Amino acid sequence: MNKKFKNILLLSIVVFTAFYYRTSLKASVDWASEKFLTSYVDMKMAISHKIDEHIAQKEEIQRLKAENQDLQKSAVLSVAFAQKLNDLLKERNISKYEPQMSLVTTIGYSNLSDYSKVRLAFEPFDGNRIYGLLSQGAVAGIVVASEANQPQGLLLSDPKAVFSVYVGNQKIQGVSQGNRKEVLVKYISQWLEPKVGDEVVTSGLDGIFFEGIKVGTVTEIIQEESFKTVVIKPYTEPRVPSYMYVITKP
Repeated sequence: MNKKFKNILLLSIVVFTAFYYRTSLKASVDWASEKFLTSYVDMKMAISHKIDEHIAQKEEIQRLKAENQDLQKSAVLSVAFAQKLNDLLKERNISKYEPQMSLVTTIGYSNLSDYSKVRLAFEPFDGNRIYGLLSQGAVAGIVVASEANQPQGLLLSDPKAVFSVYVGNQKIQGVSQGNRKEVLVKYISQWLEPKVGDEVVTSGLDGIFFEGIKVGTVTEIIQEESFKTVVIKPYTEPRVPSYMYVITKP
């Protein structure tokens, strides 16, 4: 093998080696760069999520503080009003008025295909009674015994969630009942004139709720053959909260 051929062979080996390691090094650098960028983006998104979460929590705390202040004020005024009322009842030799409520926990839906029924953790529970169910300061439905004699919340859209209400300032009597899609007030006398925008509140005549708890507002009047029906928009939201109140003594 002559010297010229050896030089060419050596040069070829050097060129091949340099090209191979250059390509391999470039691939390694590209891989490392991609991993770094991916990690950087993930870390940036995680930090951004934490910041958003912190801001949301801070805003929620501020909202709850403001709501708590309003509730404290309402509680003080309610106590004062209750004292005056009971003083008046005492003067007239009438039993003391003392409604009672209990905080209950939502366990989940009674049936995954029916979003109008929820299971509740509620003790002590009397399966022979019907209780009023509240959320966000308004009517959410009623509580009855399930087939297993466990507390079951029937939300406003449930056809079996039936209770007595007043419509508007004239206190037009009616019965609230759901039809799975809407909440209706039925059996309103033909000669009475409910109006769109009228507020619907509990009447307390059924012994389930006490009078004056907000239910919703009238959005439509339906003329039936022998009575009138109104459609209402409830004050409570469709989603089921984790905690609600049950009226144990109306």
